[in-house]
Amino acid sequence: MGCVRPRGQSPDPPEVVRHRSNCLRTSVGVVIVKDKHIIATGYNGTPAGTKNCIDGGCKRCLQRSQNILKENERKDLCVCVHSEQNAILQSAYHGVSTKGAMLYSTVAPCLQCAKAIINAGIAMVIFGEKHQNTLGTDLLTSARVKVIHSSEKA
Repeated sequence: MGCVRPRGQSPDPPEVVRHRSNCLRTSVGVVIVKDKHIIATGYNGTPAGTKNCIDGGCKRCLQRSQNILKENERKDLCVCVHSEQNAILQSAYHGVSTKGAMLYSTVAPCLQCAKAIINAGIAMVIFGEKHQNTLGTDLLTSARVKVIHSSEKA
């Protein structure tokens, strides 16, 4: 008997990856696909080998959760790595090219991640939730990276 693929509702890979996040503030998951194969996954959290954000590893996230810092205040203090960056870095670490790949994310990329996506040669970004602003998706579009909001897919 051959391999049987599930029918109906299958888990959404970026959504599954999102649950690996160790950030106090938000959870985002990313999957990079090339030639119909998953080549990397990423979720947001502190760098490898450091204390997890949920354990106080990121002072900015901790201060935000305690309402000491306001939204968008002192982003320079955050040590968490974004999910898109983690997936791109994972590809580089393992020597796997992302040129021409597709990136699936639970949330639209921010401006900083959009720059990394463009320079990594990723050709298409498909996302679920909108980001608080459109700076990232606007930059991707201007760099001719195809951007699709999954709720707008036909």
